[in-house]
Amino acid sequence: MPFQIDRLRFGPAGIPNVTKRKNVIEGIKTVAQLGLDAMELEFVRGVRLSIDKAREAGRVARELDVVLTAHAPYYVNLAAKEEEKRRKSIEYVLQSARVLHAAGGWSVVFHPGWYMKRPPSTVYSIIRDALKEIVETLDSEGVDVWIRPETMEMKSKFGSLDEVIALSLEFEKVLPCIDFAHLRYRENWNTYEDFAKILEKLEKELGRKALDNMHIHLSGIKLDRHGTHLNLLESDMAWIDVLRALKDFNVKGVLICESPNLEEDAMMLKRKWYELNSN
Repeated sequence: MPFQIDRLRFGPAGIPNVTKRKNVIEGIKTVAQLGLDAMELEFVRGVRLSIDKAREAGRVARELDVVLTAHAPYYVNLAAKEEEKRRKSIEYVLQSARVLHAAGGWSVVFHPGWYMKRPPSTVYSIIRDALKEIVETLDSEGVDVWIRPETMEMKSKFGSLDEVIALSLEFEKVLPCIDFAHLRYRENWNTYEDFAKILEKLEKELGRKALDNMHIHLSGIKLDRHGTHLNLLESDMAWIDVLRALKDFNVKGVLICESPNLEEDAMMLKRKWYELNSN
């Protein structure tokens, strides 16, 4: 099983904006200098980090106590109608997991796919079969990271809370990535009670393991046709209530900030987290 995280850690989705030389190793160093303790490797347009460079990044991350996660390319669609696209999507997730593992990382997240006017149950079966291949391939290679289907913002996309939980029940090393901004967009869940119900459901259906190993995305979100990410203070996202719910359920894992200002909101979230936990 992937290693156990000791607390809830905070970091940006990618190299911090203030990093002078925009490479992964300098990004990790900047994260640590800012007082953060996690960073997501963003493979959004392809996995462009070599295994050797990933190993070097992992050594730096371990020295600085920064936990690494990864986001597989955005164009993953495990339910693609074209077999070539489906195969490529499987390979993108595999590549992301292999590179993250080389870096000593913890958890790789991906966007599962699109319904494309097909019944959700049909799409579920297609994605489950692709995920089975991914999990079995990585197990055979000794790649030991969490695989995370993400909750998605639009109802045209596969990725409701129930769907990612159901996938997680199928495989030992699969757990959801809970994107609170996406669920705010998809389901209009934006109160403490909503967030608490999400965590209650995770614990009831997946056990305490899910709350002790959470991979969280958080940002503001614009309720437009694109679900554009916003900085937290420029949105109506009830982010303090998210933190309160996480505290009350004693959540551990990694919280990755996807706000455009990246490290600024990540630091604000971490400061507020420790303020809540000191009371």
